[in-house]
Amino acid sequence: MNETLLEVRNLQLHFPQRSGVFLQHRRYVRAVDGVSLDIRAGETLGLVGESGCGKSSLGKALLNLYRPTAGEIRYRGRNIAGLGDRPMRPLRRQLQIIFQDPFESLNARQPVANILEEPLLIHGIGDASQRRQRVRELLELVGLPPQAANKYPHEFSGGQRQRIGIARAIALEPELIVCDEAVSALDVSVQAQILNLLLEIQQRMGLTLLFISHDLSVVRHMADRICVMYLGQLVEIGDADTLYQRPAHPYTQALLAAVPQIGGDRELPAQPLAGDIPSPLAPPPGCRFHTRCPHADAQCRSSEPAMEVIASDSGRAQQVACHHWRKLR
Repeated sequence: MNETLLEVRNLQLHFPQRSGVFLQHRRYVRAVDGVSLDIRAGETLGLVGESGCGKSSLGKALLNLYRPTAGEIRYRGRNIAGLGDRPMRPLRRQLQIIFQDPFESLNARQPVANILEEPLLIHGIGDASQRRQRVRELLELVGLPPQAANKYPHEFSGGQRQRIGIARAIALEPELIVCDEAVSALDVSVQAQILNLLLEIQQRMGLTLLFISHDLSVVRHMADRICVMYLGQLVEIGDADTLYQRPAHPYTQALLAAVPQIGGDRELPAQPLAGDIPSPLAPPPGCRFHTRCPHADAQCRSSEPAMEVIASDSGRAQQVACHHWRKLR
């Protein structure tokens, strides 16, 4: 897990938005605004934050599903940021995604066999007989019967459809899978089944996962490390246990304080977040969290904090972007 699989440096993803009577005014939604992180081979990196903070945009930008505005994405040392469809095609075998909605992400007009066979056809893998055998193997791997191959997506439950989505993502035996809110649309009991399936497949195939979710309890169960995102930027990165027990950023503290628990080893102040997340069209100056932070002062309102490395109890580096983290821990 020490080998770095994906390096992200100062990644930006800005979406243009026009306004005015003749659409002459152009502004930019700064969905991702200067993100830097590393994903190590074999690990599960959790990415958490409120809705609208840029988590899904970041995950899709890492796979070039959204073309980044600026910055670098290095996959095994090669900068893939902004690559066109043709040079990206060989890399698609190694970089896959599981989408949030297991119904919208599947072609309703095709049976499951065609859905799972399609990536094999695109990449020229095997003959017809070998592809059919691979479809049967994939269905078995995700816990579906062979008869499922002849059915259509609408004939399955939400959990079963997500199993099909997982099967499609692992069909080409990738190295990295982005799980974009992969269980948020499912019932709690079904969520547990899908999470356990992902862990089992990860162990069997040696996968690296970027697990995106707004549910901190789920992320702690899945992740080795966690990144906390707010308004297009990362505010804290750290080992899952350390970050959960001793969060350094006030935003992380507020998120964790809102998670229900019985007993436990956390003693965090119950300070609910006030107000709404600001618009990514016009982020506030200085620290982007200062409009909702109970500890904000003049420095926070005028100066953007840099990401600092701090010591952690586990001996692994923890990083935080806050002017006052020392007095808040």
